[in-house]
Amino acid sequence: MSYKIIGDSCTDLTEEMRKDGHFHIVPLTLQVGEDSIVDDRTFNQARFLKLVSESPVAPKSSCPSPDAYMELFKGEEDIYVVTLSSNLSGSFNSAEVAKKLYLEENPHKNIEVINSCSASVGQTLIALKIQEYAGIGLSFKEITERVRKFRESLSTKFVLENLDTLRKSGRLTGLKAIISSVLNIKPVMYGTPEGTINKLDQARGIQKALGIMVDSVEKDVKNPEERIFAIAHCNNPERAEFVREEILKRVSFKDCIIVNTAGVSTMYAGDGGIIISY
Repeated sequence: MSYKIIGDSCTDLTEEMRKDGHFHIVPLTLQVGEDSIVDDRTFNQARFLKLVSESPVAPKSSCPSPDAYMELFKGEEDIYVVTLSSNLSGSFNSAEVAKKLYLEENPHKNIEVINSCSASVGQTLIALKIQEYAGIGLSFKEITERVRKFRESLSTKFVLENLDTLRKSGRLTGLKAIISSVLNIKPVMYGTPEGTINKLDQARGIQKALGIMVDSVEKDVKNPEERIFAIAHCNNPERAEFVREEILKRVSFKDCIIVNTAGVSTMYAGDGGIIISY
């Protein structure tokens, strides 16, 4: 069977994946004040970060329309869609609407919409797992069942360089933001199984926060020899390389990939942010 893997633009692809014809991206739209930015290949990270830093309001995103998804449902027989957590975006619901509408006219198609319950490289790892299973000839049903089990075993964590976006969005009081800034407090966050965001810990200074995150990986990872460790960085490849080296000193993952964040992940992570998934 021919197949296609569609991700919304929070799916941070490697260069190899971008060149592979099986992977396709449906862009979200980002809003910073009066500026509207489509999160596609034209996304300019440096310009976006500058707009965010100068704006008094938090950036927002709007999900793709069902039509944008349906346009990509054409062609291949088996269609797999991987979306940002439904608790963070309406992208999953939009893809579900697209699936329902498309199947009414094309009932022969196989379409599966997967709520990643994650973001960024969590979505990337799900997309790669679909490719792996399709590559060994599993059926559409087998792939969807196995990928859902894989999703349940995924962990996603991140460290933020600053709290400006959280402050601007009202998720953090001004006083807390000021104290955190003065004391150089860096939060270590994680994704819950339901796809929401929670705080794991915090530390004074980015290196200590990254150390806490690395320690947590070493403690909770299972069967690392069967897993890929994925790192997404927002405008800080040196920091991503530091995390990679620290992790691989302690844990023998099957492989490690590093990507730069596209638009949606840049909005969530902020300048200097690090996201990991495994």
